[in-house]
Amino acid sequence: MPNTLNSKTKKYSELPAAEKVADVTAWLTEHKAADVEVIDLTGRGSFTDMMVIATANSVRHAQSLASGVNQLCGEKNYEYLRMDGYNVGQWIIVDCNDFVVNIFLKETRSLYKLEALWSVPQSREELQAMAEAAEAGKSEGD
Repeated sequence: MPNTLNSKTKKYSELPAAEKVADVTAWLTEHKAADVEVIDLTGRGSFTDMMVIATANSVRHAQSLASGVNQLCGEKNYEYLRMDGYNVGQWIIVDCNDFVVNIFLKETRSLYKLEALWSVPQSREELQAMAEAAEAGKSEGD
């Protein structure tokens, strides 16, 4: 007789966040989201492991993309916590716990510039490399 006391089935998929994000980004791209970017936040002590940023063509498109991500999470058994901003549609956040999807209209995305906010270097070495790259680019322009 099987031991049913200790064998709990997991409620949600145990795939790593990177694999889930790969599914979501492929789906977003397939459904005409523009400029889909992924930011890895692992080890930064943040609220999630990964962030996806995408641009929609219109409010209706943004809402459709957000609903589609929600449906995809249900089909793939990915954890889905909440969605915010759906009614207005300028910036919709889909919180899937270990990853968060941000769907923007173009103007709103350029206003908030999340990519710049989260591209802060994680270490002194990374900061030094960024400074050296900037200096090299500046020298080439002279």
